[in-house]
Amino acid sequence: MANETKVPTPRPTTLEGWVKLLAGVHLPVPQASHDLVCKAVADSNRSLRDIAELMQDSPALALSVIREANHHTHGNLAEPAENLEVAINRLGLKRTEELLVRLPSLPEREIPVALRQLQLISQHATQQANGFFASRLARLWQDIHWGSLLFLSPLWPMALTHPRLLGEWEQRVLHQGQQAREVERELFGVGLLNICLAMVEAWRLPIWVAQGYRLLLNERHELVKVLRIARDSEHPLRQQNRLDDDPTLRRWLNQPANTVLLANGLALSAHHAWDDAHSARWQYLTGLYLQIPVEEIQQQLHQQAAISARQHSMPDLWHPAAALIWPPGSRRIPSGRSSTSPSSTVDLARWRQQCTALLVEPSPFSNAMHLTTAARDALAACGMRRVMILMADRSQTNVRVHQTAGLPSEATSMSFPIGQSKVLQRLLAQQAQVRLNPENNAQFSALLPPVLRGLFKGEHLLLRSLTCNGRVIMLVVVDQGGGPFSDVTVQAFGKTVQCIERALHTFTNRGR
Repeated sequence: MANETKVPTPRPTTLEGWVKLLAGVHLPVPQASHDLVCKAVADSNRSLRDIAELMQDSPALALSVIREANHHTHGNLAEPAENLEVAINRLGLKRTEELLVRLPSLPEREIPVALRQLQLISQHATQQANGFFASRLARLWQDIHWGSLLFLSPLWPMALTHPRLLGEWEQRVLHQGQQAREVERELFGVGLLNICLAMVEAWRLPIWVAQGYRLLLNERHELVKVLRIARDSEHPLRQQNRLDDDPTLRRWLNQPANTVLLANGLALSAHHAWDDAHSARWQYLTGLYLQIPVEEIQQQLHQQAAISARQHSMPDLWHPAAALIWPPGSRRIPSGRSSTSPSSTVDLARWRQQCTALLVEPSPFSNAMHLTTAARDALAACGMRRVMILMADRSQTNVRVHQTAGLPSEATSMSFPIGQSKVLQRLLAQQAQVRLNPENNAQFSALLPPVLRGLFKGEHLLLRSLTCNGRVIMLVVVDQGGGPFSDVTVQAFGKTVQCIERALHTFTNRGR
């Protein structure tokens, strides 16, 4: 229905709540894959291997079949199905066909981007696993392949129900360097790795997937010891001597199950950047595991990424292979952190239109709320994702929120005492601008009202006071989702504020 309202899924805050929610999600399957597999299942001439190969093109379909097979064997002595062919064999063609009928199918472009993006990372990890490990451990290639593809699958339903939470986690942990434990406690109420392990156990996914999460949760001491040895890559003989001196650590490192974790570490870190500390860590570990130089690891890593991109990339998804031609140190700016403003011809035209409306004389605004609404829209049009406009009261003791954009609805009724914040005092004393960045963030954040700072999470923030007739009457607080501002963005902000000040002057002095 055209006017149907979609009710957002409530956000759990406990491990049990997350498991209950995610276990009940039915992942959509691309229509094309769904149709091909349905035809193959109905064709008596197709073997189980043929059907399994067709299913591989849809990670959601593969997960659903393996989950269903392991659900039916739960409670008996059978081991969980470790691959798709075993899962289909256990279910039988009739139950497999019944499952296909129940699964939702959509044209691929209609499946939410957040889910498809996460599945693309899983497919990239599978390509890395096949390239690095499958030929070297040929008898275990199925375990390596399916473990690598399904490792991130506990997050797939979360990408469907709470994509913004995962996006904020990526932004704050990977791009801003905030502590994962603190961010996850705030966003999810519980650690993300704990959620993933609980889902793996609930779905009875391949044992190597569970081992990878248990390693990250419970064996970090061994991981750190191995990483220290791995970083000494220029002295391979010394590396081997250090491992020989600790046979327990060598056995721990050489577990075949580690291939699944290494492949996903390589793919997930490359999704962020090829040449940062996260990527280097997984490259060193993979080099030590395979006992080959890290330079060779990097060469194979890039080759496998290019193969993955040719097989699975789509125009509206990001594949890190696209960044292989970028200069060293270049970084992708994720959606929601654009550092240019305005970013398109349409945005630029809208921004100019908003600023032109502010400069009209005589003032077209009927009251202060009318004016601040136009000011808010102009700031949003110049590229700001979160906007707050505050007005000082006559006594200059409080500032009250007049307009917001990109903030929770409760922010519109807030007010802040000026006397409790040195930054607000400075801004209201005279026209000034304060720009927060990673270098001064801690210093200035401590001088802002905690509630105000909590609304603008991130290390980059702009605060500006606006004057009229020599007196500060308005404060503007803006950011781009917490990400860094470019020089162009700051210039656009400055021009927009000048237009707002001009509008304030024209409005205040009308009729004089």
